[in-house]
Amino acid sequence: MRDFDFLQPVSVSEATHMLADLGDECRVIAGGTALMLAMRQRMLTPTHLVSLGTLGSLKGIAYDETQGLRIGALTLHAEVARSPLVQAHYPMLASMASRVANPQVRNQGTIGGNLCYADPATDPPGCLMALDAEVVVTGTQGDRVMGIEAFLVDYYTTALAPDEILSEIRIAPPQPGTAGVYSRFLRTAAEHRPLASVAASARRSGAAWEDIRIAVGASTPIPLRLRRAEAFLAEGEATAERIAEAADIVAADIEPVSDLRGAAEYRRDMVRVVARRTLLEVFGLDNEEGARP
Repeated sequence: MRDFDFLQPVSVSEATHMLADLGDECRVIAGGTALMLAMRQRMLTPTHLVSLGTLGSLKGIAYDETQGLRIGALTLHAEVARSPLVQAHYPMLASMASRVANPQVRNQGTIGGNLCYADPATDPPGCLMALDAEVVVTGTQGDRVMGIEAFLVDYYTTALAPDEILSEIRIAPPQPGTAGVYSRFLRTAAEHRPLASVAASARRSGAAWEDIRIAVGASTPIPLRLRRAEAFLAEGEATAERIAEAADIVAADIEPVSDLRGAAEYRRDMVRVVARRTLLEVFGLDNEEGARP
């Protein structure tokens, strides 16, 4: 590993100015679970690390019935998983956080660092996309607020400017009747990185379902909202047959990656299966006779 200088700013403002001054040879470190591995493998060789670990303003979870959920970027995955606020109002998010990687990563890695690393084969981005989450990024010129879709630009690439850090994640308060499920497919029980993931959320309004959101992750370069499948489900009654058709639409509308972990068509097939099972659970049909093969 190449030698580097370890810097500890005492405020968010100082951290952003350090980033602006040091440029491309500098990296931010939060939990460090991904960054240190990349540095050990010499995929990254920064001359400076700016540590955010002592910035208390970037930690914590708060909920307000008007504003919704606020999660500081330095909040650990384990803290999200066990938060009574998250469990009560966003059980899908708590369930997802409890399954991220392994216990060591969950108790060291941060949800903000996870988003900034933009690893396509990870759990939080797709789940947050189905929750229609926003992020707050802070730079030398102040704050910007953007949706997760705008923040995740490409493979390991985000919309962060060189002087910016992610400071907060925001999720609007859930509407009555909303259900959400996050599902993932692992090739083996020993793996920690999903080969395919699907997050779905919908709100019951009488006999109809509204605010349907479906996001696919892990099998694509960045998580994707599947709006054609969402619109299809919103047009009629949710039945097992209609959900199967929606899962076919989901599989057809993605461009899966192909690598050593799985070929593109295999990933597409797994996304179809996971999407169908996830949607059946969201719409309360997973226990009906004939709903599953």
